[in-house]
Amino acid sequence: MTNLVSTEWLARHLNAPDIVILDASWHLPAAKRDARAEYLTTRIPGARFFDIDALSDPSSSLPHMLPPPAQFASGVKKLGVGDGKKIICYDSVGLFSAARCWWMFKVFGHDDVAVLDGGLPKWLRDGHPTEDGTPAAVQERHFTPQFRAMMVRGIADVAKGLASGAIQVADARSGSRFRGEEAEPRPGVRPGHMPGARNVHYASLLAADGTLKPQAELAKAFTSAGINLEKPIVTSCGSGVTAGILTLALTELGTRDHALYDGSWTEWGASDQPLATGAA
Repeated sequence: MTNLVSTEWLARHLNAPDIVILDASWHLPAAKRDARAEYLTTRIPGARFFDIDALSDPSSSLPHMLPPPAQFASGVKKLGVGDGKKIICYDSVGLFSAARCWWMFKVFGHDDVAVLDGGLPKWLRDGHPTEDGTPAAVQERHFTPQFRAMMVRGIADVAKGLASGAIQVADARSGSRFRGEEAEPRPGVRPGHMPGARNVHYASLLAADGTLKPQAELAKAFTSAGINLEKPIVTSCGSGVTAGILTLALTELGTRDHALYDGSWTEWGASDQPLATGAA
């Protein structure tokens, strides 16, 4: 399955029995938006709500860290997601948190997963149907998780890789946050970036309609920021959500050696690891 599907494709396959649609909307606290409440008001017909915070590691103090494989399997089974299902993830922004959902399924060994290009906003603009209210009950399915450790990096891996020059870090946050010019949205997190990191703001990868840009433009966004697509890359952001957009773009480009730093700046910025401010 491709990593992206169009609204037209999904409209044609809306009632296919092997497809599960997941609303993976998530918002920063400052947005003051309730993703689940919005899901109950307007969603793609048949969509189930994928809660990034609920499906996270309960033992971690960091936000929405990857859960243990058994917990992930238990959570998605209740959504009716199982082996052999084609999963389509979308969000209510366009392309924001859906890529995190896509990446999580990839990490747990499920390749038959794609992101709805342009998300709910494009679905609505294109005149496709929606539904509201309490969703219908779903039948639980068996999901077999197969954890792919090479797709994830921890703080020790990133620190070691940056110090030795073995990895490049692509930071998806805005330029002002990367340069340390504005306070971080979470308390106790220092402003700035990892020494040696490069800034590839996730918005630079998106077209005006919220879809992912063509491959040539994606490649240019990385290379113009100083990222060599032939060498190992670790994607990062504030808390591991928009880094998924960079990971999706790198996958679309056929870049082989890349992983996502799950703790991202929320972990690094609150630690005693070195930081830099200003331009890369």
